[in-house]
Amino acid sequence: MAVREIFKDIWVLVRGGGELASGAIRRLNWAGFPTVVLELEKPLAVRRLVSFAQCVFAGECEVEGVPGKLVRDLAEARSYSMEVGGVPVLIDPEGRSLQELKPAVLIDGRMAKRPLDTRIGQAPIVIALGPGIEAGFHADAVIETKDGPQDGRVIYRGRAVEDTGVPCKSYGYREERALRAPIAGVFRAAHEIGDKVQAGEVVGWVDDEPVRAKISGVIRGLLYSGLEVEEGTKLGDVDHRGEASDCCRTSEKADSVACGVLEAIFTLGLERGLFARAALASHAR
Repeated sequence: MAVREIFKDIWVLVRGGGELASGAIRRLNWAGFPTVVLELEKPLAVRRLVSFAQCVFAGECEVEGVPGKLVRDLAEARSYSMEVGGVPVLIDPEGRSLQELKPAVLIDGRMAKRPLDTRIGQAPIVIALGPGIEAGFHADAVIETKDGPQDGRVIYRGRAVEDTGVPCKSYGYREERALRAPIAGVFRAAHEIGDKVQAGEVVGWVDDEPVRAKISGVIRGLLYSGLEVEEGTKLGDVDHRGEASDCCRTSEKADSVACGVLEAIFTLGLERGLFARAALASHAR
């Protein structure tokens, strides 16, 4: 999707390119906002086929038709965004690019479930995803990420629902869907995303300890091999419905969160005259 002229100067900086953040990034790209993603050197992205974090490992990726590319610096990021219309991904865990890019919108999509270094005032609009971050203090708006009727709701004062650490229920399955590290160590995968597995089958190892599927189904997400993990880290998940095509589609939750992000940007942007200034600048050009 090409950057739309009216949004040409409304840069969005997203910290974190995991599944939920990538759902929002894809919609931002569709809307025409130039968007840059900052990632870790070794991101723990489970649903890699629908995460722009995959660019860190593969160099390039595509999330439902939207291309992404690992870039070296902001100059290359600007070029890729404006000329190709894709999503540039930059390894910058400390967020140093924030001061240089000076984005109109900063989105904290790292899903840390606790306050990190995001604060109001770092950009004209600051948005955060998920629990642990307070709207009105850490961010201008927080997007609810808890499954249920409030998923994707925009919170302008207060916090999202606290994290329980328990996966959402899907057709009666909850924690059984998750693949977790039995010990701390280096994860090695024995399967790929999209493979069918049976309950009890070895999906991979953490050092020499096997990681077994608890239910039969399709591997919907799986960490990249060679990553160091802590005990209990989520390594992947199994979808018992057995639809391999779902592995390449963003989830309903990610789509709901994306809608919330767009709502927050347009609500706050209109209140603060962001789009009026962008329209004037576009007209002047």
